[in-house]
Amino acid sequence: MKILVTAATGNIGRKVVDHLIAAGADDVRALTNHPARAALPAGVEIAEGYLRRVSSLPAAFEGVDRMYLAPVLETVDEVVALAKAAGIQHIVDLSGNEHTEWQPIAQAVEKSGVDWTHLYTGEFTENATMFAEQIRAGDQVPDAYPEAANAPITMDDIARVAAAVLLSDGHAGQTYELTGPETLTRADKINQIGAAIGRTLTMVKVARAEAIQQLTPIMGEFAEWYVEGLAMMVDHPQQANTVIADLTGAPATTFAQWVVANADSFR
Repeated sequence: MKILVTAATGNIGRKVVDHLIAAGADDVRALTNHPARAALPAGVEIAEGYLRRVSSLPAAFEGVDRMYLAPVLETVDEVVALAKAAGIQHIVDLSGNEHTEWQPIAQAVEKSGVDWTHLYTGEFTENATMFAEQIRAGDQVPDAYPEAANAPITMDDIARVAAAVLLSDGHAGQTYELTGPETLTRADKINQIGAAIGRTLTMVKVARAEAIQQLTPIMGEFAEWYVEGLAMMVDHPQQANTVIADLTGAPATTFAQWVVANADSFR
C-alpha cells in the first residue's frame, strides 16, 4: 500500500512521515516543494510538488492508495479531483468543522467520491509561544479573556493520529474531533508555563482592543478573529475527549508535558 503525505516538510506533514516510518510503513511517498532540503528519512520516496501548483500533482499521485491531505484551501477542489482521477482510494484530511474556515476542505473531499476521514482540530498547543515575548519581558501577561478555555492539541499528536488512520482500516466516512487531554483556561496555561521555567506568572485582564493590538504584529489580520474566538470560549469552553488515546493506544500530550519539553522557548 503506497501512502502519500502532502506538505511533507511542513510542521505536521513531516511528523506524519516520521510516525508512518516508526510504525513500519515501507511504501511512503512524500510530496515536497524543496526535495534538496527535505532531509526525509531513508527509504521515503520523494515527489517534487506543491498543493498550490496543481500541475505538479498528477505524477505524485500516480500509484498512490491513501493520502494525507494538508489544509490548503485555494486549490482543494482541483487537488481532490486529481486524486480521484489517479485512483487514490482514501483521503485523510486535516480540516475543521462548520465553525472554522477549514470546512471547505472536508466538503471538497466528501464531494470527490473518494473514501474519506476528516481530522478536526482546535488550537495547537504550539500557539502558546505567542506568550513568549511577554513572558520574557515580565511576570504579568496581558490578555482580554484569561478565563477562555480550550483543550489544546500538539501537532505531533495530530500527526500520530493521521499515521494510525492511514495504516489501518475501518475509518472511511469517519470524522474525528481531536483535542488535547484536558480543558485549560488561558490563565491555567500561563501558570503551567511559569511552573516549567521556575517563575510565578500571572495573567492580567486587558480590554479587547488592546489584546487585538498586541496580537496584530504576530497574527496580522487574523488577530481580531482570534480574539473573537477567545470570547466565545469563555461561555462555551472546548471539552477534552479521549479520541487520540482511542485511536492510537497512547494518551494525548498534556500542556504541562509540552511546556516542560519546550521550556527554553519561554526563557
